[in-house]
Amino acid sequence: MPTASLSRPALSSPALGIRHLAPESVLVLAGGRAILLQLANPAVGHGVARHSDFAARPLSRLSGTLSYVYAVTCGTPIDRAAAVRRVSLAHRPVHGAQTLSTPAYNAFDPQLQLWVAATLYESATRMHELVYGPLPDADAETVYRDYGVLGAALQVPPGLWPADRAAFAAYWSRATTGLSTDETTRSVARQLLHPKTGPVWLRLAMPLARLVTTGLLQPDERALFGLTWSTGRQRRYTAVIGVVRLVYPRLPTRLRQAPMRHYLRAGRALAAEERAAVEPDGPERR
Repeated sequence: MPTASLSRPALSSPALGIRHLAPESVLVLAGGRAILLQLANPAVGHGVARHSDFAARPLSRLSGTLSYVYAVTCGTPIDRAAAVRRVSLAHRPVHGAQTLSTPAYNAFDPQLQLWVAATLYESATRMHELVYGPLPDADAETVYRDYGVLGAALQVPPGLWPADRAAFAAYWSRATTGLSTDETTRSVARQLLHPKTGPVWLRLAMPLARLVTTGLLQPDERALFGLTWSTGRQRRYTAVIGVVRLVYPRLPTRLRQAPMRHYLRAGRALAAEERAAVEPDGPERR
């Protein structure tokens, strides 16, 4: 299987890290899976349902997630600080008390932030392995440790990110046993998978996106959202992944990493606008 620029021809080469994997745009194909798994945590799901705007802006959560991930993993310290500040501001109103039908939730809860970061890591590395094959153990451990930066930037305390991949596997096993959905969170998932608004290209792409998202889920994860699967769908999913494995690694690096550059530029432009709003007369004062 071709591995393009991610191969390591010499054993003495430096280990691969998050800056090698995160820029790869193919990982975006796993974004829908990560979001669904986040929704399946009842506290996260109800926080999103209460405070997000999936129906009106179907691309907003994915775009926000990509902007954050690229800034934290591939950007400069200034990019990272701006992204973390933006996410923190967005999270301030996201909290609610427990009721008879909903759990308590708080966007700053370290355990919930850990789950969000874990879904991003697990989904991205699963997609990467589908396209490029398994990483050598040393590279896989380095990538795993690097991904802890996503949680740290979300206020996950030092030490809460599992120490290594074995510890993460144990955490993941425990966390996934507590997943559940109700009509509220399933409704959010339907809005994600069947957007009624948004650009035409998005709605045209959604059948393929739904196929890949559903195919990446485990059977019990599909069942949480009432997502059906069949032998025919499995064949189509396998064919799509086969085409991606054949074509994507042969694309020029610049093309494969174009989304990263786009979101980094967009984040820097937004940060400049935010600074201008706070200090509208800053240049004249200097």
